[in-house]
Amino acid sequence: MANQKRPKVKIARALGIPLTPKSVKYFEARPYPPGQHGRGRKQNSDYKVRLLEKQRLRAQYDLSETQMARAFDRAKKAEGKTGEALVADLEVRLDSLVLRSGIARTIYQARQMVVHGHIEVNGHKVNKPSFQLKPGFVVTVRERSKEKGPFLVAREGGYAGEGQTPKYLEVNLKALAFRLDRAPQRKEIPVICDEQLVVEYYSR
Repeated sequence: MANQKRPKVKIARALGIPLTPKSVKYFEARPYPPGQHGRGRKQNSDYKVRLLEKQRLRAQYDLSETQMARAFDRAKKAEGKTGEALVADLEVRLDSLVLRSGIARTIYQARQMVVHGHIEVNGHKVNKPSFQLKPGFVVTVRERSKEKGPFLVAREGGYAGEGQTPKYLEVNLKALAFRLDRAPQRKEIPVICDEQLVVEYYSR
């Protein structure tokens, strides 16, 4: 998924979930896997079902397999249910929250914003999309970047309409800033995933 060259629409159709706002209309028109045999009946083994669910979660956060496996290892050591801890761990990545805040339209754009050095955390430039935020951390667009096109669109709410701002974020789009108020709860995180199947995949 990370640095994936395959068209996003084809990935979305293969996984059964729209990954970008643009892919929604294509997905709705052809809600079956791409290719000559996309509409054919396929037998799903338990392994394939779990693998698909893991790939869905990876795709929604645009992660490599190595990043996903590391996140699972952290989740195993956390308190509570491993699957819920996994999703919560992924949700507090910097690129994830730049997306949720409405500063970016897609996870791919959010990652690019971070990598290109447009984002600050607590007043310091951070260019690692995997940087994990803690409650109380404040994220802002750097002053020198605020007049660039994508941020002008974000400031006017151009990306905020793609989804409701989660309750664990305090967002000020006019200032191109947000704060993580508290750890997110699984039921609040807008990802499509049966995380228990992901746990079963890695526990096999």
